[in-house]
Amino acid sequence: MIDTKIFNNTKDAFALKSDSDLDRSLFIFRLMSIPFLVPLLTFFTNLSLKLKLPVEWVIRKTIFAQFCGGESQEESLPLVKLMYTKKVHSVLDYSVEGKSTEDEFDKAAKNKIDIIKFASKAKEIPFAVAKPTGLGRFEIWEKVTSKEPLSDEEEKEWKRIQARFESVCEAAYQHNTKLLIDAEESWMQDAADDLCEEMMKKYNQKEVIIYNTLQCYRWDRLSYVKEMHDNANASNYKLGFKIVRGAYMEKENKRAKRKGYSTPICEDKEATDVNFNAVMTYCLDNVEDIWMFIGTHNEVSSYMALQLMGQKEIKSNDDRIWFGQLYGMSDHISYNIAGVNSNAIKLLPFGPIKDVVPYLIRRAEENSSVQGEAGRELALLKEEKQRREGQYVKRVE
Repeated sequence: MIDTKIFNNTKDAFALKSDSDLDRSLFIFRLMSIPFLVPLLTFFTNLSLKLKLPVEWVIRKTIFAQFCGGESQEESLPLVKLMYTKKVHSVLDYSVEGKSTEDEFDKAAKNKIDIIKFASKAKEIPFAVAKPTGLGRFEIWEKVTSKEPLSDEEEKEWKRIQARFESVCEAAYQHNTKLLIDAEESWMQDAADDLCEEMMKKYNQKEVIIYNTLQCYRWDRLSYVKEMHDNANASNYKLGFKIVRGAYMEKENKRAKRKGYSTPICEDKEATDVNFNAVMTYCLDNVEDIWMFIGTHNEVSSYMALQLMGQKEIKSNDDRIWFGQLYGMSDHISYNIAGVNSNAIKLLPFGPIKDVVPYLIRRAEENSSVQGEAGRELALLKEEKQRREGQYVKRVE
């Protein structure tokens, strides 16, 4: 039986944080818990970078240090190895966004392949990650999803996107490194889902290399998984899914309202939680066919998955089930799971500071939202601070 208080252990959760690291995290999450401050800080950060003011050193010491591993793979490696001392693995994610030219997309594909090769040489890094729109223009993905006719030039562009996508998947297969394909907005997702299905059919014959992402705030994801399961059984291949709640809820609902169609998003957080747990349970019930990366910052879902694994007598080091959280968040889940399960992992972003600012801003905005994690993170950090101060008082006495 898993202890019901497994995620309350702040000593293990923050064991790798020095006192100064803890103070930095407290400072950052205090700021994020004041919602009106985040837009102001975002504005001044973007303005400062645009005016080329010397602010990168401030970003590096604060929010970059909280949420990123370094500016390069090599710079991130010491942190990767440090986390592994506590049995927490890593997924390196080059978190540079907003590219739009063919040369940039070619470089992005090469970069993903380089990360896969790098990961294949490190036992601490069992996964790599790729974002579909990092390999080709969003507008093309959108047109293919909506089944709009492509011009001759667009058709050539789509073929190049498909080639880049497959080259990354093939590299993952050749180097035996699991590959997580990110999910994005619903109006481009069908094209990505279809390509993921093709790659699973090709590369997931004996074990799972390619994982698609299920955003479970979409109410149709359980039926989608069941349909994919039927397809996989019929064609004799295995499925891989990264299961998350989702990242584009506000944007999805606004677009649906503006364009006058029914939103693909669950009606509220409670419905999303129910859907996430239902999808996760279905995958666990069919673990012979479906391997999963459970990407959640939710304690209830994490505990539920651990309990189900125990009931089904699935070993804690079973390579078919992984638990993942973003670096800089939910250490109380990651490190406490690592204490009872061998397959805990952190998504570790890296990249040049000025280029990862959009990613960092998104992290800040999500954590400051009503449904964000800033409040819970702050409470746990305060608890650990008090625990350490209490120990110090006892030592002095």
